[in-house]
Amino acid sequence: MTPVKKALLEKAVLEKAVRLLGMRYATAALMLVAVAALYGAATLSRPGEASEKGRTVPIGHAVMVCPGHEGGRLAVQSLSQRGGGTVEMVPSKGGSPLGSMSSPGQGWNADTKPSGDAYTVRATGAIAAGLEAEQTTYWPGGPDRGLAGARCAVPGTDLWFMGPGPAAADELDLYLTNVDAQPASVNLTALSGEGPLDTPDGRATPVAPYTTRVVRIGGSPEGLGDIVKTASDLTLRVRTTSGRVAASVRARIGEKRGIEWLPRSPRPATSVLVPGVPGGAGKRRLLVSVPGDADARIRVQVITPGGAFAPQGQDVLDAPAETVTSVPLDGALSGKAAAVRLTADRPILAGFAADRGADIAYGAATAPLAAAGPGVVADNRFDSSLVLTAPGGAATVEVRTVRAGVWSGPRRISVPAGRTVETKLTAPSKAGDGTTATAYGAMIVPKPGSGPVYASRVLATGKGGGYLFTILPITPARTAIHLPGTGDSQTALTP
Repeated sequence: MTPVKKALLEKAVLEKAVRLLGMRYATAALMLVAVAALYGAATLSRPGEASEKGRTVPIGHAVMVCPGHEGGRLAVQSLSQRGGGTVEMVPSKGGSPLGSMSSPGQGWNADTKPSGDAYTVRATGAIAAGLEAEQTTYWPGGPDRGLAGARCAVPGTDLWFMGPGPAAADELDLYLTNVDAQPASVNLTALSGEGPLDTPDGRATPVAPYTTRVVRIGGSPEGLGDIVKTASDLTLRVRTTSGRVAASVRARIGEKRGIEWLPRSPRPATSVLVPGVPGGAGKRRLLVSVPGDADARIRVQVITPGGAFAPQGQDVLDAPAETVTSVPLDGALSGKAAAVRLTADRPILAGFAADRGADIAYGAATAPLAAAGPGVVADNRFDSSLVLTAPGGAATVEVRTVRAGVWSGPRRISVPAGRTVETKLTAPSKAGDGTTATAYGAMIVPKPGSGPVYASRVLATGKGGGYLFTILPITPARTAIHLPGTGDSQTALTP
């Protein structure tokens, strides 16, 4: 090869290499531009990672389900505040509304007959904030003799209940209602005094849109089958794998021995307080469940009208993992109303069982009331009273009752630190016809500067062996929702 040809060949190779390198860097540059555009689009169209600030906005929509299959009284109470909106009480499967409301501070109640269907309360607008709905059944005689109350259930995806098992109840029924247009699928698991009830039963139970499914616990494969029949105490967990459901649990202990709806328990926590253990005759049992796979050591404190103390011989409870433990409280309480505070080294659930006269009642842990989330009770009649507990600092609460749109004047109740106080509720004197047959609502608001205060409502009628009662743990009204703040961040690109 001549020198000239060699030089021309080397020049051609060099130019080709430059073109290839140029294309490679151009491609890389284009990739960088695309990534930058992607991050820019993400900045404009997606929230970044949550910040600590955020903002709180009033609730403008609420849905609750009352398991009205057996009939009873439905009662709805809204808070007294500005703003409008609508509330309708309709059969869950569809149909004409039973009633409606449009004014904040308004209440509504009606007696219903057994219908084979649940009822859905739907609210939109400002009136939805703090809305409370309850179902109460009163049977003075017959096989279902008893007074039973239930807070109408808010739909969810992970729900907990504690109470009797099939060995201690003639009937234990789980009511599942789907309020949405999409089907739901439910998995049911349980713990007993003997440990976890491991079974493939209770899985993938379908609940069609706008329907209610009643599952007999221990009486069907959907209700965990035969393995659960020997359980005397039970913790039920209702989880959905798709959709959401409103869940309620009804216990029929035995003929003329009482009926009751089990209150929903909050999620497991290491510190819980169970308010509203009633005073008077009868047995009282603390129920503690450890859902995790490690044993729990729990410190127990009883808070009575006379003060707070650790019950002798029961100040520390060692509860096995994945079980329900029952602890008698009769000796510690001596017939006094009380609350029980538990502090554990593992997340736990806690509640109580109480019997008196011809009836039974169950309680559950609650969150403390606050001025921004007061307590609201929709159905008070017969003998109605509040059980208030201030486990830390002293508290002052303002109580007002309402019927037919007429609110009573505020009544202030002081709760000393480390004490439980029981006080009667009375209807507004100028409301309605003046009888206790008509339901009236109540609102409990802690005053600024008060320590945490926990509350339950006891509803009762009759005396001696004919005494009937039910207990409603009072939860903070859902008046607002916290929306977390966001900030620009590359982590917004990862789900």
